[in-house]
Amino acid sequence: MSLSRTPLFDLSADLKARFTEFSGWDMPVQYGGIKQEHQAVREKAGMFDISHMGKFFLRGPGVLAQLQRLVPSDLSPLRAGQAQYTVLLNPQGGIIDDLIIYCQGQETDGTERVAIIVNAATTEKDRAWIGDHLAATVDFQDVSRDRVLIAVQGPEAVAQLQAVTAENLDHVSRFGHLEGTVLGQPAFLARTGYTGEDGFEVMMQPEAGQALWQTLYQNGVTPCGLGARDTLRLEAAMALYGQDITDATTPLEAGLRWLVQVDRVQDCIGREVLVQQQTQGVERRLVGLQMADRNIARHDYPVLHQGSTIGTVTSGTLSPTLGYPIALAYVPSALAKVGQGLQVEIRGKPYPAQVVKRPFYKREC
Repeated sequence: MSLSRTPLFDLSADLKARFTEFSGWDMPVQYGGIKQEHQAVREKAGMFDISHMGKFFLRGPGVLAQLQRLVPSDLSPLRAGQAQYTVLLNPQGGIIDDLIIYCQGQETDGTERVAIIVNAATTEKDRAWIGDHLAATVDFQDVSRDRVLIAVQGPEAVAQLQAVTAENLDHVSRFGHLEGTVLGQPAFLARTGYTGEDGFEVMMQPEAGQALWQTLYQNGVTPCGLGARDTLRLEAAMALYGQDITDATTPLEAGLRWLVQVDRVQDCIGREVLVQQQTQGVERRLVGLQMADRNIARHDYPVLHQGSTIGTVTSGTLSPTLGYPIALAYVPSALAKVGQGLQVEIRGKPYPAQVVKRPFYKREC
């Protein structure tokens, strides 16, 4: 089966990017090198082609109220220009996907407008799940393959975008968004990202997005691939769907307790499971691990305690910023306290690890 390509594919190919298959897409994994790209985002500014992600626009009466049944986070406080990171839940409290819901406000007739960004691997199932729970009066537009989405991240990201944007980006708060112009063309700009740094994600029509990519590159923004995106998000302890969170993990198990507001949300799918877990506790938790040496804990490696397997690594890497291996893993709640000593089995041998506080990296203000 042939792989899908984003509208920025040829521009990445011109930059000699190395490509890999990701969720049915032919995506750049690196350009000049993962460490170099990672460092550019931490110190200056990098840009990522994330056009493969799912992009939905919803329009109709009571859209947010209808979406409320699908997520455990209270959507009622959202106002125009605000967004909520949250999770879709199944009846067992498992995570169908993590996503961002953007409130675009109401029209004069009371019609609500909402944008949703979902993961590439789950676009089809999310579209079906969300669509099945919306009234026929809601217009559901899937523009996943019709828009470019570029993430510009790093300490200099806002300044780089401000140079090509008409609107004052300093007025946009974290998880704020607006509809403006970039290079004179319509654009959706959201102060969100997946790196632990400040920045924006910019959605545009394909030709306009191509022009933005070329302009940012000419202005010194480093193109970055999936490799750096993964090391950056892991340092920031941001979950990757399909590894750290799945439809078999609940947000309370995954350390996403701050998304669970079932005291205010009375009718969301999976609520009974979450209430029970809040009352009785969870049997396992996602924790951060720091390896004692330079042996890297990888996805699916066993986690050990006193010689017995008690958990599994979900993500792991050698942190370019910190200089030592870090990982996320599910372990029994009794062994999830910071400072707990564990081991990770690597090629048949146990290596020492310790539960540490998340995130591993956080930019000092």
